[in-house]
Amino acid sequence: MLPETTLDAARDLLAALEARGLTLATAESCTGGLIAAALTAIAGSSAVVTGGFVTYSNAAKARMVGVREETLAAHGAVSEPVAREMAEGALAAAGADIALSCTGIAGPGGATPGKPVGLVFIGCARRGGPTTVERHDFPGDRTAVRAATVAAALHLADRMAAAPG
Repeated sequence: MLPETTLDAARDLLAALEARGLTLATAESCTGGLIAAALTAIAGSSAVVTGGFVTYSNAAKARMVGVREETLAAHGAVSEPVAREMAEGALAAAGADIALSCTGIAGPGGATPGKPVGLVFIGCARRGGPTTVERHDFPGDRTAVRAATVAAALHLADRMAAAPG
């Protein structure tokens, strides 16, 4: 179950997108579809949400949203360049106006030197505009990291939707 504050953020984002005539897609790794779930929990979200990709494996990132093998090899799945390519690939694949992506280490395992549990990159691409990627170091267990990622992604998309363009 998603917290009410997350559902409120999803409602606000959907309203902002609809008011501007914008659509949104997602490409998610560490959240496993929770961003899309938060958005589609709201009745009427189909007016805005075009679709979502759960790209948990590297192969899915490459196949579904076009993340380049070279990027994955050079930077690893949990990186700014991969989050950027995921967002831009989802934008193209879904035909949306805005696309959100996330890749990270939710834990409890998976940490490596320089990439601790809680490290998450959230990307947001806008058709005809910039792609923004934020780095976060979220505290807590797997559930807390995933919940914080969803909330931060919704807020990032809200800021991108409000930007001129």
